[in-house]
Amino acid sequence: MAIVAAAERPAVASRLAAALRDAAGTALLALGLAVPILALRIDVNINNQPILRPRWDYVAIAVGLAFAARLAHLLVRPTLTARTARPQPAAPTAVRARLGQALSLVGIALLILYPLIVLELVGQAGAVKWIDNFGVQILIYVMLGWGLNIVVGLAGLLDLGYAAFYAVGAYSTALLSENLGFGFWLCLPLAGIFAALWGIMLGFPVLRLRGDYLAIVTLAFGEIIRLVLINWVPVTNGYAGISGIPRPSFFGLPFNASDEGFAAFFGFEFSPLHRTIFLFYVILALALLTNWVTLRLRRLPIGRAWEALREDEVACRSLGINTTSTKLTAFAIGAGFGGFAGSFFAARQGFISPESFTFMESAVVVAIVVLGGMGSQLGVAVAAVAMIGGTELLRELDWLKDVFGPDFDPTQYRMLLFGLAMVLVMLWKPRGLIGTRSPSIHLRERRAVKAGLVKEGHG
Repeated sequence: MAIVAAAERPAVASRLAAALRDAAGTALLALGLAVPILALRIDVNINNQPILRPRWDYVAIAVGLAFAARLAHLLVRPTLTARTARPQPAAPTAVRARLGQALSLVGIALLILYPLIVLELVGQAGAVKWIDNFGVQILIYVMLGWGLNIVVGLAGLLDLGYAAFYAVGAYSTALLSENLGFGFWLCLPLAGIFAALWGIMLGFPVLRLRGDYLAIVTLAFGEIIRLVLINWVPVTNGYAGISGIPRPSFFGLPFNASDEGFAAFFGFEFSPLHRTIFLFYVILALALLTNWVTLRLRRLPIGRAWEALREDEVACRSLGINTTSTKLTAFAIGAGFGGFAGSFFAARQGFISPESFTFMESAVVVAIVVLGGMGSQLGVAVAAVAMIGGTELLRELDWLKDVFGPDFDPTQYRMLLFGLAMVLVMLWKPRGLIGTRSPSIHLRERRAVKAGLVKEGHG
């Protein structure tokens, strides 16, 4: 044993030296990236003149974190890989299915009880923030992620202009309510239909495009819609936006303090929290509807056609599948769900402008789908909670001002943190947080497909 230990020492020392060199290179790279981003900040003095304020302590912290993270990754990963390489007994398929169903029911129950739990924990004063900024906002992006997952995850069509359909739904609701006096519940289905029609209009010109070319065209489509909203001032009011959009009502009962309002009808004391809770349940119902429709479609022939198109378009055609209708249905259904989310967004805010539908919105939704695992409904939901909820949590980190100074604003670094998180996830889980899914169709028993047999790399 002593001889074996003595023989292993040079190998351990060599591995440690290689890890230190690699970590030092990572630190140098982090230094090169941190200097132009963090080293200097432009402020304005009393005389309204720009001044440069050095922040080399931020650079030192970023370089130190990069060095430590890379060194830990190189030293810990071989140990974890050796442990996970051992064969693990697989749980029976029936047990896994029952466990998944039980967890789904528990999750839905917790979502339904979420407003009540928040009220019990923080009271009415702090409940608005946790129900609206966290609950409603996250569910909007969950719904957008599930809608885009049809196009990107199931059909394999990269769409970088998904915010355009989000905008179509929002502006359809705003214009219909302003010009025709329609209420939210009538505008909601119409917004989804209009967005689906725009999805078909986008799908026709790009039927022969895939990959990078399709991404560029969809990106241009999103920018065209945004520019139209800015410049078509007589209709969209340009940068000024549209205000006064009617809020949703509860079977005709408005959420106000009048005698005909929701609180007076049920004998409650009026509180603005009633509308927030109602909006939470509306977007929860819309998101669950999106998930249910997607799961049902995936088991139908159209869903199998989407997955066949994603894996190999040539083989899909050879099987007699009409790729034209397959692509158009994917674009239309995905865009329709984006239109529903946009309609809800307009009614929730009461005001919309083109600044709410920039390319950054599309990028965030695509990042949610990719990080969660393309084609995975649960993965998309987890990624939406992490990304959107993480942004809101940054606003609560006021204690960091005691460490970095009173002028430090954590929200300014949210995209930097998102980029770092995406890099780490792609290194740790290249297929996304949840990269495996049960097969759409099976014979006698569901079995995971080998990674080498499918384009996605998982079943």
